Amino acid sequence: MNTENDIDIITPEEVAQSSALQTTERGQLKIFLGYCAGVGKTYRMLQEGITSKRNGINVVVGIVETHGRAETEALAREADVLPRKSIQYSGITIGEMDLDTLLERKPQLVLVDELAHTNIPGSRHSKRYQDVEELLNAGINVYTTLNIQHIQSLVDIVYQITGVRVEETIPNRILESAVEIELVDLSPEKLQQRLAEGKVYIPQKAKLAMQKFFKKGNLLALRELSLKYTAKRVDTDLLSYREREEILEVWPVESKLLVGISSNKNTERLLLITHRMAADLEAEWYAVHVESLQQVRYTDKARNQLYRNINLAEELGAKVVALSGNNIADEIIKFAKQKNVSLIIAGLSQRSAWQEFIRGSVLNKLVKGAPINVLVVGGNHPVASSTKPQSDKPLEYKPYILGFLSLMAVFLFSWLFPEWILEHNLLMILFLPTIISGILGGISVGLFTSIISLGLYDFFFIDPKSSFAIADLHYISNLVLFVLIVLGVSWVGRMIRWRADSARHRERFVYALYNFSREIIGAENFDDILNRAMRSTSEAFESDVAIMLPNKAGQLAVQVKNKSDLVLNEMEQAVAIWVYKNGRHAGKGTSTLSSAKWYYIPLKTRDSVLGVICLMKQGSDNVFSPEQRRLLEAFAGVIALALAKANK
Repeated sequence: MNTENDIDIITPEEVAQSSALQTTERGQLKIFLGYCAGVGKTYRMLQEGITSKRNGINVVVGIVETHGRAETEALAREADVLPRKSIQYSGITIGEMDLDTLLERKPQLVLVDELAHTNIPGSRHSKRYQDVEELLNAGINVYTTLNIQHIQSLVDIVYQITGVRVEETIPNRILESAVEIELVDLSPEKLQQRLAEGKVYIPQKAKLAMQKFFKKGNLLALRELSLKYTAKRVDTDLLSYREREEILEVWPVESKLLVGISSNKNTERLLLITHRMAADLEAEWYAVHVESLQQVRYTDKARNQLYRNINLAEELGAKVVALSGNNIADEIIKFAKQKNVSLIIAGLSQRSAWQEFIRGSVLNKLVKGAPINVLVVGGNHPVASSTKPQSDKPLEYKPYILGFLSLMAVFLFSWLFPEWILEHNLLMILFLPTIISGILGGISVGLFTSIISLGLYDFFFIDPKSSFAIADLHYISNLVLFVLIVLGVSWVGRMIRWRADSARHRERFVYALYNFSREIIGAENFDDILNRAMRSTSEAFESDVAIMLPNKAGQLAVQVKNKSDLVLNEMEQAVAIWVYKNGRHAGKGTSTLSSAKWYYIPLKTRDSVLGVICLMKQGSDNVFSPEQRRLLEAFAGVIALALAKANK
C-alpha cells in the first residue's frame, strides 16, 4: 500500500493475471469490395448477414447507408439495425455508429457499411476503419463494404483515371488483415442503367454523375483495377495454402526495391508506386532518408512534410532507414550495394537549373553512378512552395555586424600603422577576420565579409586609389582566389557544424536511452521500477507523468505519479482504458481521441499490454515532436520489459 498517495500497488502476479484476462481473440474481418457505388456491396453484405442470422448467429447492423434504394431498405428491415448515436456538429444533429453500445452488447457479427467513411468531429475516432479495428480487437467479427478507389496505395492511379482526388482512404494493412475479400461485380453497362433508373442516385444527381465520374471509360478502368487487386489477393491465398499443405515449395523472391524520402510532397506518390511494385514482385523494399546539410535550412512545413512521408512509408510496410552524409546520391548507392537492391525508384529533380549547376542533380548522380537499375517516375506534380528547404528563420544580423567590425578593426590598424604592415601583405592579413567570420557565420557571412575586404583593399590600396577601378589586371586573379578560398572554408565550416549537431542529436538520444535503461535495470523491486520510470521520464521530457496499471479488481488505475495533486478526469481515464485494451497510442497530437489533454503510450510486450504511461508536456508547446515520440516509445518498451521480467 502506498500511503503517501493512497493508491493500491498490485503485485507482479496480479499484473500478469490482469494482462492475461484482457487478451481477447481478435475478431475476423470480411470486406465486400466493389469498383464503384451502386454495384451492390451493401445489398450483398446484408444478404450474408441475414443468412448468418438465420443460422443462429447474433448479428447486429452497426450502420448501413441505403441511399434511398428500395431493395436495400427492404433487406435492412429484416436485420437488427442499431440506432445511430446523435452528435452535434455546427448546429445540426448527425448520426454516427454507436461504437460503445456495440462493444457493450458484443454480438458475434457486426455489419458496418462504408469502411472509408470519415466520422464527425467529436467522435472517438476520426475514421470508421478505426472503429472497426476496435470491434475486431474486442473479438467481434465484422462485415464491411469498400470501393477500390479508397485504398490508400491506389489513390494516385484512381486520380490518373478519373481526375478525382479521393480524400477518404484506408491503410493497406486493413485489407491485409481481412480473412476474406469478396468482389461484388457488375458490368458498367448495367451500372449505368441502374444509375439512369435512379437506383443509385436521385435523377438530377445521377445525370451529373454519368457526365463526370460514371463515364464508361472510368468504370471500365476501375473495374479492371478491382479485378486485378482481387486476383492478386487470391494468388496470395493460394500460395499460402500450397505452402501450408506442402503441395509445392514456394521459392523466396530476391528482388529488393529502394526509394528515397525527402521533404518533397511528391515523395508520397513515389512511396505508393514503390509499395505496389514491391507487392506485385513480393519484394522487400526500403525507404531511405539521407540527413544532409540541406536540412539546416528546412522550414517547419518542409520538416513536417518529411515526417509525414516517413510515417507513410512505415504505414505502407517499408523498412525505413536513416542515413547521414552530404552527398545524397553516394549514400543511397552505398546502401543499395550493401543490401543487394535490384531497383531504385526516383522522381524527377525538383532543383532549378541554377541549383543543379551549383550543387548538381541527385537523379543524374544516381543514374550515372549506380550499378543498379534506376526507375525514374515522371509526372506534372509541382512541389508546393511550403516544402522547399528555405529558411523560416529571420535573418540574423549579428554575424554580419561582427564580421564587418572585425574587418574595420584590422583595416584601421593597418591604416594607422602602415610602417608595421607591408601593403602587399594586407590582403593576406584581411584573410584572418574574413575566414573566421565565414566559419562562424556561414557561407553568406563569408561572402559578405570577403566583398567588404576586397572593396576596402581596392579603394584604398590598389591603383588608381580612391576608386574601385583596377589598373593592374594581375590583381583580379588574386581577388577571385581570395573569394573562392573564403567560400570554400566557410562551406567546410558549415558542414563540420552540421555533422557536429547531428552527432550531438544522436548522442543525446542514445545517451538518454542508455541512462534510462541503466536506471530501470538498477531497480530493486516492482515498485522501484515504477518510481524510477516515472521520475526519469518526467525529467527527460519535462512532463507530468502518471503510470496506470490494473489494480486488484482488474480496473486500470494510477499507480505512480510525479505530483501528488495530479488527477485524471473520467474522459482521460477512458482514453487510457482504450489504449490499454487496444495496445495503441492515443491522445494529444494523434489521430485517435485527439481531444484528450494527455498523450498515452501502452506498456506493451510481445504477448500483452501491462499498463499505460500518461504524459502531459509542460509549457505552451505541449505536443511531442516525432523524435520525442520515438524516444518515448523506446522508454515505454524498456519499462514494459522490466515489468514483465519482474513478473517472472
